[in-house]
Amino acid sequence: MTPCAECLRPETSVLIVIDVQDKLLAKIPSTASLVKNIAFLLDVAALFDVPVRATEQYPQGLGPTTAPLAQRLPQPPWTKTVFSCCGAGTFLEELEMLRRPQVVLTGIETHVCVSQTAFDLLHSGMRVYLPVDALAARYDIDHDIACRRLERAGAVLTTVEAVAFEWLRDAAHPRFAEFRQLVIQRMQS
Repeated sequence: MTPCAECLRPETSVLIVIDVQDKLLAKIPSTASLVKNIAFLLDVAALFDVPVRATEQYPQGLGPTTAPLAQRLPQPPWTKTVFSCCGAGTFLEELEMLRRPQVVLTGIETHVCVSQTAFDLLHSGMRVYLPVDALAARYDIDHDIACRRLERAGAVLTTVEAVAFEWLRDAAHPRFAEFRQLVIQRMQS
């Protein structure tokens, strides 16, 4: 069976974690669930060999990526001062070299760095997926309006579990037992 064009596949996806730094997290009301959900996606990405890229906004002032996520990153985050990840050095070019057109964006803040990155990726021809429970802003209205605006621009709104189960695709997958454990851990934390 040919997978649908809208469905995420691990072999065509990349996961990006944007600016989940402790000094920024201190201002986010949903910090605990945000970190839990991004950690879950990072674990699932590792299970299915989905490449991961991360960024840090002005780490000299805002500090590093929060430890529970930093320990899961396969490579150090890109540092940036520009809000869109695509404006950070050769970030976009390196992303394009992966030849994975489905980009899953997570992080903070939805209406600033996430939005500007999403708009740039959409403009470059990539499909952008936004697990809304792995995105946050200081104020709910900024998060909500940004999600609505991004959806109108062509981004696909989803959730972390939907992303994970699309990557899994089949309960007969050889890594299903490991995947199931990650789902159970997420429910218990």
